[in-house]
Amino acid sequence: MNATVLLCDYAEERLGKLYIMGAGWDVAIADVPMQMSLAMVIHVPWDQTNKPHDLKIDLMNQDGQPVVVDGVNAHIYAKFESGRPAGVPPGTPFNMPLAPRIPVISLPVGGYTVDIAIDDEPVASVPFRMTARPM
Repeated sequence: MNATVLLCDYAEERLGKLYIMGAGWDVAIADVPMQMSLAMVIHVPWDQTNKPHDLKIDLMNQDGQPVVVDGVNAHIYAKFESGRPAGVPPGTPFNMPLAPRIPVISLPVGGYTVDIAIDDEPVASVPFRMTARPM
């Protein structure tokens, strides 16, 4: 499996579509509370449909360590399953859109990644930087 992921200000999934605002950024202002969302499309091969899968999203700092917010590692764990409708030709891959939201956080200056794994296999890593507020 693999995934296409964009950092964005807000995203939501409705009826198999992603609705996205403020997408594609990779630099933000440090020490300012912000909420971010991920606009994700998981590309599910035919043989991986109709099975439960584990999704893990970790926010990591530039040293490869988990970001800690209020004493807790900033991560999201979820389960998902993509079904196959009747009549679809065997071998057809499926897209599964998701829009997880990362709660409001304030990060210091530095580099970060959002690392995504499915069934403990890395599928995407999205880098971004927090910079000082311009004077």
